[in-house]
Amino acid sequence: MMKPIQAVKALIAMVLISAGTAGCSFGKTTQESRASMIQSVNPAPGATNDFNHEKVELAEKVKKDIQAFEELYDVAVIAGKEDTLVAYKVKHMKRFGMKRIEKEINKKLEKNYPGENFIVSSDFKIFIEAVELQEKMKNPAYPEKKAEKQLQKIISLKKEMT
Repeated sequence: MMKPIQAVKALIAMVLISAGTAGCSFGKTTQESRASMIQSVNPAPGATNDFNHEKVELAEKVKKDIQAFEELYDVAVIAGKEDTLVAYKVKHMKRFGMKRIEKEINKKLEKNYPGENFIVSSDFKIFIEAVELQEKMKNPAYPEKKAEKQLQKIISLKKEMT
C-alpha cells in the first residue's frame, strides 16, 4: 500500500504530465491538414475566386506541371488575385537536392507562365496552411475577401521565413 505522501506525489506527477501533453494539441487544424503531415493528401487546386475560371484553370495546369517532378509527392496550388502559391512536399531521400528542385520548379513556372507571380515553398508549415485554406474555401459561404486575405497572410509568412 502507498503512503499518503507517495500518493500525492504520484497524483501531482500525473496532473503535470497530462497538463503538459494537453498543450501539444493541434488547435484549429482540420483533419486533412493533420493528415498531410504524415501522408499524401493530394489537395485539389483552387483559386480564392472560384468564379474566375482563368485562375482556376491556371491552378489546375500548375499543379499538373509540378506533379510531374518525380522528387515530389504532394502539391498544393492556390491562385489569388495577383499571386499564386505553390506548396509542395519532397520525397524523403530527395531532400538533399531541395535548392536544385526549387530552382527547377521556378524555372519551369517562369517558362510556362510568363507574367504570373508565383510563391514557391517546400516548407511543411506553408503546405499545411495552404491545405487548411483550401478546406475553408470548399465552403461556398467562405468569403472571397477572407480567402484572399488568408492567402496573403500565408505568402507573408513564407517571405518572413526567407
